[in-house]
Amino acid sequence: MLEQMGIAAKAASWQLALLSSREKNQVLEKIADYLEAQTDDILRANAEDLAEARANGLSEAMLDRLALTPARLSGIANDVRRCAIWPIRSAVIDGGLLDSGLRIERRRVPLGVIGVIYEARPNVTVDVASLCLKTGNAAILRGGKETAHQRLHGEGDPAGAAGVRSAGRRGTGYR
Repeated sequence: MLEQMGIAAKAASWQLALLSSREKNQVLEKIADYLEAQTDDILRANAEDLAEARANGLSEAMLDRLALTPARLSGIANDVRRCAIWPIRSAVIDGGLLDSGLRIERRRVPLGVIGVIYEARPNVTVDVASLCLKTGNAAILRGGKETAHQRLHGEGDPAGAAGVRSAGRRGTGYR
């Protein structure tokens, strides 16, 4: 499964790299709108995750990290909106013209695919996906099993741009 996610993410990274800042910002705004519009469903899924985590003996500190409230969810949506308005620095960092007439430039370019492994922090899914989208990178996110009921549903993003994997270690290929 991870291999297929990697293939899909790589293909999506080429599409993301070609999106204009305006297009990326529009998708980020849609994500923030989605979070606000789906607050009840997201909080319901979070409550299921919290109940399961509590039943499995997760510590109070981890439960607090996992917990979403209307205020926390609003803060996450606001962070996505702030990400949308951040300026992206020019792609050309430095450059010059050689005596031979050849123009050489040093440019900022997206990395392509970024993988992140984290536990019990639903905000990290949105934070990483937003930052990767803003910078033109695809992401493979491996959240902890504690967030089994919560998923990132992209709207308007290239298929595979943010792959979310929440299975155990076997799902990541690590032993």
